[in-house]
Amino acid sequence: MPQDAVYERPLFGGKLSSLFPHRFQDVSDIRQVPDHQEVFADATRDESLIFEILEYKHDVADNGSAVWFLQDLANEQDAEGSVVIEQSGVLEAPGLMYNNTPAIVTSAIGQMAISKGRQGREAQNIIKVYLANLRLKGVDTDVLVTAYEPILINPFSKSAGTVGAGMAVPAEQAGCIPMEEVFRLAVTSFKVYDWGLFGAAS
Repeated sequence: MPQDAVYERPLFGGKLSSLFPHRFQDVSDIRQVPDHQEVFADATRDESLIFEILEYKHDVADNGSAVWFLQDLANEQDAEGSVVIEQSGVLEAPGLMYNNTPAIVTSAIGQMAISKGRQGREAQNIIKVYLANLRLKGVDTDVLVTAYEPILINPFSKSAGTVGAGMAVPAEQAGCIPMEEVFRLAVTSFKVYDWGLFGAAS
């Protein structure tokens, strides 16, 4: 079993929380991400976990929302060869109920080639992307939980200097919890402590 300590981690000033390994450090300030995002990364493995709060997209159907956000992400990142590998059905999340309106969760897994920063297509890494859309219907909010796992590191990528070029070292071999498990744990343990974060009455 991987020796990868897991803790409940505060998000957005402790108004939300999620469980994931301690090796993921908060890099939101370093990466200067917008206020509606929090980014955690393990630089030694070039893996990252992102929590994002968005306005509810009423024009996106529940059953295809995770795939829609995954494709939107691929467009934003100017990704090449983006494919959807797997998608879930719609699940209720009774633990995330507000005003007797349960949240629902959908997820999707994709693969795409993207470059870090503005490095360009010649430095693209092949990555697996896990994305869950938690639709907090009671407060008109879409929360995205996105996990990035490298499959192949391009020798021209910034990542190559830290993790090395070529096929990524499997998590188990490095004594780490696999990214698929990290993602699942982060999504299933997600909690809201202060609904006022979404503009709801306390």
